[in-house]
Amino acid sequence: MAEGAKPTYETVNLNAPMPNLENLKKQAKLILRWHRERYYPVAAQIRAALPRYRQLSDPQILALKFKLADAQEMVARQAGFEGWQALKSGIDTMPQHANQTATKALISATAAELFVADIKASCDFFTQKLGFSIVFVYGEPPFYAQVKRDRGLLNLKRMDRPVIDPALRDRESLLSADMGVDTPEEIKQLFLEFQAKDVPFFQTLRNEPWGARTFIVKDPDGNLLLFAGPAE
Repeated sequence: MAEGAKPTYETVNLNAPMPNLENLKKQAKLILRWHRERYYPVAAQIRAALPRYRQLSDPQILALKFKLADAQEMVARQAGFEGWQALKSGIDTMPQHANQTATKALISATAAELFVADIKASCDFFTQKLGFSIVFVYGEPPFYAQVKRDRGLLNLKRMDRPVIDPALRDRESLLSADMGVDTPEEIKQLFLEFQAKDVPFFQTLRNEPWGARTFIVKDPDGNLLLFAGPAE
């Protein structure tokens, strides 16, 4: 993949109930294709599902030969079976979707995209200061990455020059990401956690007129990250 290109892999919930064997076969083929294309997130899924890969790193997993039978075993184990043959025999016991003719697609996740100057420096900030973990890092040298904390996802894209006027961003409080928690206690706890780690704040914790409690973090590239929860 050329530098600057963004991975364009379709997202599949490998743990979702599947209505028939044909869909499970498609899942296995998709996993096999991801492995062949060295899509780093699939390495973590392989490691979690197949015991023989438990001690291997992502690059090691992606460098090994991986066959359709391996992908099928992975799908079977994620569905609660010992192997593909056991899954085929027990497919009728798997939960079925109540409505297999659903007409509306469900968006199951969203991720903001931040433009950064240095992928490693940005990953270090999010993992060491904000408590995120790395989902994947792509490229050599790296030019794209994803980090997550709980259900919050952030994509990091390396750029050679700023794409937003820093003065305008600060003057207008132009946010790059908006993440939320569910309770007043959590938003206060999160603020105190970041404060203890000397995280740079663009705005400290405050109550908003619309009933939220928010604070804004500024990352090393100047991106403004809003964290919000309900006010007390």
